[in-house]
Amino acid sequence: MRKKKHFMNPPKILVIGFALIIVIGTLLLTLPISTTDGKGLSLLNALFTATSATCVTGLVVVDTGTTFTLFGQLVILSLIQVGGLGFMTVATLFALLLGKRISLKERILLQESLNIISMEGVVRLAKRILIFTAVIEGTGAALLSIRFSFDMPLGKAIYYGIFHSISNFNNAGFDLMGEFHSLTSYVADPVVTLTVCMLITLGGIGFIVMNELYEFRRSKKISLHTKIVLITSLFLIVVGTIGIFLLEFTNQKTLKPLSLTGKVLGSLFQSVTARTAGANTVNIGDLTQSSLFLLVFLMFIGASPGSTGGGIKTTTFTTLIGAVWSQIRGKEDVVFYRQRIVYETIYKALTVTFSALSLVTMVTLVLTITEHGKDFLMLLFEATSAFATVGLSMGLTPDLSEVGKVIIILTMFAGRVGPLTIAFAVTMRRTPDTFRYPKGKIMIG
Repeated sequence: MRKKKHFMNPPKILVIGFALIIVIGTLLLTLPISTTDGKGLSLLNALFTATSATCVTGLVVVDTGTTFTLFGQLVILSLIQVGGLGFMTVATLFALLLGKRISLKERILLQESLNIISMEGVVRLAKRILIFTAVIEGTGAALLSIRFSFDMPLGKAIYYGIFHSISNFNNAGFDLMGEFHSLTSYVADPVVTLTVCMLITLGGIGFIVMNELYEFRRSKKISLHTKIVLITSLFLIVVGTIGIFLLEFTNQKTLKPLSLTGKVLGSLFQSVTARTAGANTVNIGDLTQSSLFLLVFLMFIGASPGSTGGGIKTTTFTTLIGAVWSQIRGKEDVVFYRQRIVYETIYKALTVTFSALSLVTMVTLVLTITEHGKDFLMLLFEATSAFATVGLSMGLTPDLSEVGKVIIILTMFAGRVGPLTIAFAVTMRRTPDTFRYPKGKIMIG
């Protein structure tokens, strides 16, 4: 009984749950009804696509718009929605619709799935998440459908609006435009650019932050977590936008041919989408090396805790910056807004960051072996994009070897559940040491 209880702890249940969803998606995408050629995808390509959709990444080995039938596209869309919200949130929705009582065990799983500290009000939060999702995705779908209706038949425009709204709110980046073009034809379009940026940003700040902002009119309080998420997110978006604007201003293949408004919109979109979304309005492979390296940095940080995005998260990044700044100033405590960050949180941030760096480094190293003759920056970009569940690519994904595809599949899966599992593991209740060893001194720096 003890072994069974240990095996079925919440982190492992979440990992198994994501794996089962991927398996189901893989089997459905291999069916002849899923592809336009009537043959279905090969098992490896189906596994890659299902993993990318469930882990809300967006890396694709085949073009979504031209390869899949309506059935296949709806399978991908369902995987994106379940993967973005978390299968426990979706399961809770169905349980509530059926009038089923949410058990204590299910509440614990939901708490772990949403990556929140307290179990209090977790079911109410899950209900609100579903409401937030419906309202935001519905609004995005309406705006995109209206814009797309000027370029395609109304029925197709509505379907495209719904698909791209769900895909981008869940930070997945799948698109139906065809030929791996993503949203490049709308680079200077303010409606598409700003709507998709809104969807990506709202999906990336986290449901906890959304809920707190929703309750602000009543509570008049904003937690330290929400302040850090909002300020860090805004800072990264602004820095990314300015950086890409300056670095690509004279690049004939990207921003130079555009008007000033187009340049700003293009820079803004690439800055926002690098925060784990995956759509793009300029060809990523045409960006300068400086811009690509900036995107690697933004991708690695990613979105915020409890969101549909990946990466090490904005709060982790800010905590580490705060720790470094405190050391430089000779301060013992890390303080934000007159609140001290406990050492346990700093250790968690270090653990997540070091684990992420190790994974990206190892995957990049393996890709240099399996993908012969490919540029190193292209391999680093692909590895970071897969880990952070971003989905941006310099064009390497469709040309990956079979071994390379397996490596990226594992990286996407690890990026989606790995940091969460690490977070769950280090936040579990610890037993205090019965004794402490004497202090030891080592030289640093």
